[in-house]
Amino acid sequence: MSAKKIIFLNQKGGVGKTTSVVNLGAALAILGKKVLLIDFDSQGNLSSSLSVDNGANGAYEVITKQISALEACQKTNINNLEVISANIDLAGLNIELVNLENRNFFVKEALSSLDDKFDYIIGDCPPSLGLVSVNSLVWANYVIIPMQCEYLAMEGLNSLMRTVATIKRTLNTSLEILGILFTMYNKRTKLSIEVVEDVSQYFDSLVFKTLIPRNIRLSEAPSHGLPIFSYDNSCSGAKAYYKFAQEVISRVE
Repeated sequence: MSAKKIIFLNQKGGVGKTTSVVNLGAALAILGKKVLLIDFDSQGNLSSSLSVDNGANGAYEVITKQISALEACQKTNINNLEVISANIDLAGLNIELVNLENRNFFVKEALSSLDDKFDYIIGDCPPSLGLVSVNSLVWANYVIIPMQCEYLAMEGLNSLMRTVATIKRTLNTSLEILGILFTMYNKRTKLSIEVVEDVSQYFDSLVFKTLIPRNIRLSEAPSHGLPIFSYDNSCSGAKAYYKFAQEVISRVE
């Protein structure tokens, strides 16, 4: 068994990145997959969204080789779902690594021991294209780009695509864009519909068919430290993420 390694990446914040990592991970675990989520963002939102200990040894300690990746894995209240947490120390990593010779390969080396322990390893990247994100791109097999349904969201898409293409060409030939995921979709607004249509015209096969709706229950769940399936399994957000997980499985397996 070799884990499918996926990262969620967008240099824009507020696009539903962490929500999507948490709920894709939970849905895959419910579907019987063994899943590890890794918080690469120093804000630690993924960790708090799943009620795991932000103060514990996490991604920073693993990447700087203070502890092994397996030692950093924490169980969650969902069966089959584990997390490596993040804390503010990660923010300094860009500076700590910048002058080191193999600075783009720290994450890949630090996490290599996990490959045969999980079916899916999913990383939540910071909203920037700094060294931590580059390291994550060098390690991953797949990138998912979450996008809010608004015009400004489209501006950064081309530069993000170029970054991924450059990493694929120079540092990680097996890297693929798995797809573009639309979040906070409101079928009642013309803007949402137009943005999805415009992006689909250019990147047809990349756009996931599942659209994640703007849903109050989805935005409430993290404050309770729960994935949507534990908070409100019957809401439209839960149904969408369950469908999205099935779509991800069909694309990678």
